[in-house]
Amino acid sequence: MSQTIYVTGHKHPDTDSVASAIAYAYLKNQQGVDCVACRLGELNDETKYLLDRFGFVAPYYLKDARVSLSDIALDDPLCVHPDTTIYETLQLMENENKPSIAVTDDTGKVLGIIANQDISKIGMGDTSLGIDLLKVTSVENIAKTLDGTIVYNDEQFHLNGKVSIIALAKQGLTNYDVQSRIVMLGDDKDAQIQAIQKGAGILIVVWAKSVDPDVIEQAKQYHCPIIISGHGAMNTSRYLYFAPVTSLLMHPNPVSFHYWELAEDASKKMAKSRFRSYPVLDENDALVGYVSRYHILNSKNKSIVMVDHNEFSQSVRAIEKAELIEVIDHHRISDFSTRMPVAFRNEIVGSTATILTGIFQERQVAIPKNLAGLLLGAILSDTLKFRSPTTTQKDIFMANVLAQIAQVNIDDFAKDMFSVSTNIADKSMIDIMHIDLKTFDLEEQKVAISQVIIYNFEDIKGREKEIKEALDELLLHLEAKTFCVAFTSITDGGSIIYAQGECKDWIEEAFPNEGTIQAGILSRKNQIVPMLMDVFSHH
Repeated sequence: MSQTIYVTGHKHPDTDSVASAIAYAYLKNQQGVDCVACRLGELNDETKYLLDRFGFVAPYYLKDARVSLSDIALDDPLCVHPDTTIYETLQLMENENKPSIAVTDDTGKVLGIIANQDISKIGMGDTSLGIDLLKVTSVENIAKTLDGTIVYNDEQFHLNGKVSIIALAKQGLTNYDVQSRIVMLGDDKDAQIQAIQKGAGILIVVWAKSVDPDVIEQAKQYHCPIIISGHGAMNTSRYLYFAPVTSLLMHPNPVSFHYWELAEDASKKMAKSRFRSYPVLDENDALVGYVSRYHILNSKNKSIVMVDHNEFSQSVRAIEKAELIEVIDHHRISDFSTRMPVAFRNEIVGSTATILTGIFQERQVAIPKNLAGLLLGAILSDTLKFRSPTTTQKDIFMANVLAQIAQVNIDDFAKDMFSVSTNIADKSMIDIMHIDLKTFDLEEQKVAISQVIIYNFEDIKGREKEIKEALDELLLHLEAKTFCVAFTSITDGGSIIYAQGECKDWIEEAFPNEGTIQAGILSRKNQIVPMLMDVFSHH
């Protein structure tokens, strides 16, 4: 069975990264490849609007490129109750070929674990273990384990856990002290009465179908339960020791894992213990399955397709440990390096959705109406409805193709979409700046650059203090030491840029007079980043 491929855009996902992931996952699935569309963060209002409008659910939230236990086909969550007999537990383990099994309560919460080697101690270990277990074992469990019948039961029975097998003894009861013991004997009325009168704790009768009423009367007088075994003397003596409940023999608080834990972390913990399989739990500590060393050894980190980005710093956590198989992007090529060859497609266009539309055409796969609408929204978003300097004729051509498939008017559609995405009146600046934030390595300096699309500059009038406070607050939680934000107006045709951090002065060299309109600056990719790189290279 082939491994699932995860198609993901960048951190702080925008519409282009989400739409491209959905589109390429759909295309690969149509070609028989198991693919899952992913996102690397919360969705912005524009993307939510488009997904809702065209009937898509939010892609899977991918948090790590390494394999977690939830990605592994775990063994079934077989379990036993604490009151299950050891005999029943052993039968289940043998039938299911399990070396160990969890003991759970009524809610599925794991209380302990019992393994084959634990059960083997009953037959091969010191007899004191069997004695300790049997002295707290119920008459009902003994009868059940022996496939027997309870002829008489007594709540006041007395038991020390020791066993005397008179049925196999030539001299009978003559030399036996049977006080409070489990006494096993045959269909001999006199011997049965004698055992009861000598203080037997429980009488187990073999090779009999009934017990004489006189024996039962004596049992009542001496508070001695009587069981007729369903087996002969030899098997009765063997099975008897497996009548105690499993909770008496289990290991409490076993080594276990939660399904979201990484396989590599689980492997390290396994190396410190002796079990062959381990319980895997959910968020309520209920059993969901078992993981073994075999599972870990045969697991592989995720197979990833990167869309709308190629920088590892913008990708999923631990991307360097993933099996990266393909990249589809329209940005600059930065810190990209792989251990193995990959398919890499990078085009000079304004949107990855434009590239994806072309790939559908090349592979002769029809684009569904709703997917065409989503891809069109991505192109319009990334090119600011063709106003961005990154826009190419290919973007415009593909947008018109998609509009025909989706049966929408581009002008009306863009107006509806931007009315959602550019409304920032009721949002905090911290939330606004966090939506489309990317980190870049500029001449060995990490710089976070957020781009906020607004309708016009009136939307941020009077909010300069809030902007600067948000920059300072966000810097405390970012790896980057410099943070700049560009408020880009669709109608005013430019951006207002603010910056904070170690390299603030360098940013002001590229974009002087902070807080004023930088006319014609619309693209982070083709304008802001290259202009900053030019300045940074001179320092």
